[in-house]
Amino acid sequence: MSSPVLIFPGYANSGPDHWQSLWQSAYPQCQRITIQDWMRPQREVWVAALEREVARLGPDVLIAAHSMGSLTVAHWAAQTSLRIRGALLVAVPDPQGAAFPATASGYEGLPSLPLPFPAHIIASQDDPYASMTFSQQCAQRWGCALTDLGQAGHINAESGLADWPQGWQTLQTLSQP
Repeated sequence: MSSPVLIFPGYANSGPDHWQSLWQSAYPQCQRITIQDWMRPQREVWVAALEREVARLGPDVLIAAHSMGSLTVAHWAAQTSLRIRGALLVAVPDPQGAAFPATASGYEGLPSLPLPFPAHIIASQDDPYASMTFSQQCAQRWGCALTDLGQAGHINAESGLADWPQGWQTLQTLSQP
């Protein structure tokens, strides 16, 4: 895959054993977005950071987002004029859910228009941050494909995915013209 890949972690960033960090180490085309405060997500701040990175990387960029990063991508897509090749949206959290970070602001309403680029949502049946019903609603609302990983928790380091080759393959399918 020759497209640049922008890694966009969620709340608290992704630790060294997270599939996003392993991809960043393994694949030279991967780079991580810079966020000043990973513990207090502010939609406006995170969307602005994504806008800067996409402008810098150009329209061939693929985004590999996890959790709050995925939710931010959807909000960004609703207001940007920039284009990307596609996005992998993993473990999109429900802003109305009990486990949603109390320190996050600006994520109350969900974008309702289809995403203007190919996207694929990966969800888990036992994700503490989103029900499968919520993930299905996001996929339908945003015009995304949806993969159900079964019992995979929050699809993070604790899920035991290691470098998660299935996720990398799914991201590669988004790079096809």
